[in-house]
Amino acid sequence: MLNSLVTSKTRIKILLKFFLNSNNKSYLRNLEQEFGESSNAIRIELNRLESADLLRSEISGNRKYFMANTTHPLFQDINNIVKKFVGIDKLIERVINEIGNLETAYITGDFARGIDSQIIDLVLVGQNIENSYIETLVSKAENLISRKIRYLILTENQMTDYFKNKPALIIWEQDK
Repeated sequence: MLNSLVTSKTRIKILLKFFLNSNNKSYLRNLEQEFGESSNAIRIELNRLESADLLRSEISGNRKYFMANTTHPLFQDINNIVKKFVGIDKLIERVINEIGNLETAYITGDFARGIDSQIIDLVLVGQNIENSYIETLVSKAENLISRKIRYLILTENQMTDYFKNKPALIIWEQDK
């Protein structure tokens, strides 16, 4: 879907990097290594998105760091489109409606770093979550989104140790 709307593969990678997880920030050479593309192609797309005010930048040392402009009026819309492209929206909806006592859901791994991947790492935090039901949901969601889903169920206490030095993107939290 996104490939039809946005024809530049480099621009899609940049949108995923910065709009899937708005806490991500990176500089040109780092993106060049991460994407495996020429710095010129990446620079052109970064400049276009920055001039459209979708990205903002800051200088630190001799590096110019880019990040999503979360105050842009289209930020939330682009974030939703990127989530739909990845398939996270369908996964969340299915899991939340039927799972039981779920407290929080996180995406970790590549997607939490804003890198497109065929594998979604999902961490579910809660009590008495039915593992066999999760397996059924994951299988159905994988068919819907054409991606592999690895999941882990943790309690609140286990969560603290698990997330040390790991990027995590909260995708759902129980209303308190």
